[in-house]
Amino acid sequence: MDKYDYDLFVIGAGSGGIRAARMAAALGVKVAVAEQSKAGGTCVNLGCVPKKLYVHAAEFASAAATSAGFGWTMGEPQFTWSRLRDNKSSLIAQSNVRMEAMLADSGAQLIHGRARVISPHAVTVDNKIFTSERILIATGGRPYLPAVPGIEHLLTSDQIFDLDQLPEQLLIIGGGYIACEFAGIFHNLGVKVTQIYRGELFLRGFDVEIRQFIAARMRLEGIDLRFTTNLKQVDKTPEGQYMAQLTDGSTVTTDLILAATGRRPNCTDLGLESLGVEINSQSAISVDDCYQTSVPSIYALGDVIDRMQLTPVALAEAMTLVKNLYEGTTSRLDYKLIPTAVFSLPALACIGLTEEQASEEYPHVNVFTTKFRALKHALTGSQERIFMKLLVDGQTDRVIGAHMAGEGAAETIQGIAVALKAGATKSIFDQTIGIHPTSAEEFVTMRSITRSHRH
Repeated sequence: MDKYDYDLFVIGAGSGGIRAARMAAALGVKVAVAEQSKAGGTCVNLGCVPKKLYVHAAEFASAAATSAGFGWTMGEPQFTWSRLRDNKSSLIAQSNVRMEAMLADSGAQLIHGRARVISPHAVTVDNKIFTSERILIATGGRPYLPAVPGIEHLLTSDQIFDLDQLPEQLLIIGGGYIACEFAGIFHNLGVKVTQIYRGELFLRGFDVEIRQFIAARMRLEGIDLRFTTNLKQVDKTPEGQYMAQLTDGSTVTTDLILAATGRRPNCTDLGLESLGVEINSQSAISVDDCYQTSVPSIYALGDVIDRMQLTPVALAEAMTLVKNLYEGTTSRLDYKLIPTAVFSLPALACIGLTEEQASEEYPHVNVFTTKFRALKHALTGSQERIFMKLLVDGQTDRVIGAHMAGEGAAETIQGIAVALKAGATKSIFDQTIGIHPTSAEEFVTMRSITRSHRH
């Protein structure tokens, strides 16, 4: 008789949890996965997938507006929010079914319900106890709401996808990628958007020059950006709107308020603290390089450990964990040179160091930049621009950072990421023949140094 019910019990059927479960089950490991909501986690249900669908929907507005230069004559564009919302929901429902089927096909068992850890080798789901040799916590993150008077009037990104109707005015609180992405989406869908952020410039952590470029473009598009201010209080007006009092003394009256003020690891009420699982100062589960917690039989990965809140990172962590546990490897995931993108208006994408980081870390850095209007807009009349930047170690010629803002940024940087991971030098970039006419070719035609940093 087996000592435990399962070899691996996964709590959370998000990207990381499902990948770990499927890989382990394919190796003959007896696996169960507990999920209290829908399979797919944040990415499929309330994040990457619906967000990108809404980005695509928003792009049609500018495409229609600028089509005349290419000979198109169109009537007045009509957008139906409910059709987009319901089509999105239908697609995600199909994805939920597919992900459950993928788990079943792999041999893993899906258990619906909220799981809590009650011992180093036992989990309870709706009062039923399951034992397991190992337990994996992959419960992701959840939206964080600021503690202000009127907090009950705020929406989070979890709710914004399924509004009954499109508002005429929207106030967005926050300066991260979620806030900036929804600002662009709703603006292009015809909503009057105001975005406030407590700092001097949003998108903290990204390259400053890129952040400045994005802010300038958003303002040119008509988004009301207000920095160095924050939400103080929210009151509902007799007309059914909301009046937001800001810390700079101003007020904003709006139909809806989205609090995109960050996400926190979802590790509360899991029974972890009582077992001695260490939770760090960021309220995330502390793990070592093998994703093992302070309790040897309990592991954690993905957003709940708060290393990099990116779906592909959670997938990579899951694959690393399973290989180490069940295939005898001793690999460690390399968190350097991980590309990322923000689907804002315009989009930005990057890999490697920012100019600020590079100038501190390297004694000699050469900066190459270019800013231009894409060929497409020679006929549209749009003043939209693309901005690109390469950062090069002046001593070794190795490219240590690549940044792009504008149409096609994410698709372009994904390819650049392969080159940087392979250790490409600026000389290799220069020797590479571009594809003409494309915007991406500019990355291999930048010859003049914009500026250098030396110390």
